[in-house]
Amino acid sequence: MRVLIAPDKFAGTLSASEAAEAIAVGWLKTAPGDELDLCPVSDGGPGFIDTLSAALPRSELSVVTVSGPLGDTVPATILTDGDTAYIEVAQACGLHLLDEEHRDPTVTTSFGVGELIAQAVDSGVKKLVIGLGGSGTNDAGAGMLAALGATADGPLDQGGLALAGVSTVDLEPVRERLSGVELVAASDVDNPLLGLTGASKTYGKQKGASDEDIMRLEGALEMLVEAIGRRADGKQPAVAKGSGAAGGLGFSLLHLDSAQVPGITTIMDIVHFDSRVSQADLVITGEGLFDWQSLRGKVVSGVAAASMSQARPCVVLAGDVSVGRREYSQIGISNAYSVATIVGSLEESLEFSSRSLMAASERIAKTWSR
Repeated sequence: MRVLIAPDKFAGTLSASEAAEAIAVGWLKTAPGDELDLCPVSDGGPGFIDTLSAALPRSELSVVTVSGPLGDTVPATILTDGDTAYIEVAQACGLHLLDEEHRDPTVTTSFGVGELIAQAVDSGVKKLVIGLGGSGTNDAGAGMLAALGATADGPLDQGGLALAGVSTVDLEPVRERLSGVELVAASDVDNPLLGLTGASKTYGKQKGASDEDIMRLEGALEMLVEAIGRRADGKQPAVAKGSGAAGGLGFSLLHLDSAQVPGITTIMDIVHFDSRVSQADLVITGEGLFDWQSLRGKVVSGVAAASMSQARPCVVLAGDVSVGRREYSQIGISNAYSVATIVGSLEESLEFSSRSLMAASERIAKTWSR
């Protein structure tokens, strides 16, 4: 039997590569004769560069320093492959860079993302692919715009709440700065910037915002949208799918005429995923928490769609599962297994993450291997 193993990271415990290896080790304990194809993937969030680096053997990594979400200096990497560069916004403004007590999207900024973009562009590339996801910010990319030269009548680099004082924004210096470079925003979600499914209301709380903060952030982002206005083609990026990705960075990138694509699709194209699915009898994917967000542009949904298009069964092996069969079967998933349930508790599955994932894989192989 041929099994394609294509997990995302298990956030806080295992990288995508480590997760794939753990699943493979467990599977082979039950089915040593099976042929396994390990294909770790990413959706544009943390791990995007690691996954790309492994998939592009001729690429080169450059280490740079940029401003973090609270202005401190943090390391980041630029992956260059020919005349294309790849960056990961989470390295500059990621939630993982903030201690829990310092998570506050009213003040965190994406300024460092702009610095990272500038350094990538200065290297002379013609195309820049920007992985969006895992941010600890909610400033609609205003900080990024400021770092690239945007001017306004109020602060753009002091977090989401400060945008309530902005009424005019000039993006022309940014467009000149990026002239001649094709931008691609590879996002991990398809949420718009504003509204009930927007950046503030959907992700604000997990980034440290209170209910009151979320309401104030929504109002501040509305002010920024009004200040920037529509694009030259008359379109309003604030309502576009993916404009709410990475705390609204997708919105500002759309104003800079970036192409908007799912991050998982970007990875799949590079690793020739469809071809590998066609050679598999079963596809296994997974992540730390399989929840409702997983159904919207994340790794699991992308892998499931690719598997369903070729009539291959796809199963999910996650640290914990909080969506029901009715929901996940609609996107092409045959079954979803919780490592926490298999090993006894969520705490135990996290504490012994690699070992627990191996044990869970060993168990489900008894059901699926033939």
